[in-house]
Amino acid sequence: MTNDHNREIDLVTRMAEGDRAAMRMFYDDYSGYLTVVCSRYVTARDDVKDVLQDSFIKIFGSMGRFEYRGPGALRAWATKIVVNESLRHLEARKRAPLPMIAESWGDTDADERPDHESVPAAVVMEMIRALPDGYRTVFNLFVFEQKSHREIASTLGIAESSSASQFHRARGMLARRIKEYVLKNEKQNYG
Repeated sequence: MTNDHNREIDLVTRMAEGDRAAMRMFYDDYSGYLTVVCSRYVTARDDVKDVLQDSFIKIFGSMGRFEYRGPGALRAWATKIVVNESLRHLEARKRAPLPMIAESWGDTDADERPDHESVPAAVVMEMIRALPDGYRTVFNLFVFEQKSHREIASTLGIAESSSASQFHRARGMLARRIKEYVLKNEKQNYG
């Protein structure tokens, strides 16, 4: 076993016993990553902090039930908790069903792929965070959590076709924003 593996097992064991130093170590090691995960779903900084606080309380409170299944299991488990808490936050906050697709927005050709490699990752993430709540949620669940449209529909209480449609729209909106960004930078650089 590697030192990282042994360290993770020790950390899990100590946290399950209520060791505050181990909890602090977990927080220091994972808070940055879990903040990024949460920020994919929740855009307001204060809301991100609230969701993360609730997530860490849930993580620490249920550590005794966590089953270590090898390297990466702790991170995957914590990620799932943060995603679920983010979705709960969005559900509690919404006043109406997830936004339905407005036909007047027109179709986006899914084969049309923007040159996203020339756009800094942080800029692309901000573009994703700026998508409407429903689109952003479906996009993140499909792309980052690799959920199927059937799983997304079940999780969000929407039709599978709505999940696919919202993903298509989100991707189209994101493609347009990336192209606009690239064109704007090309104009600034060349003329």
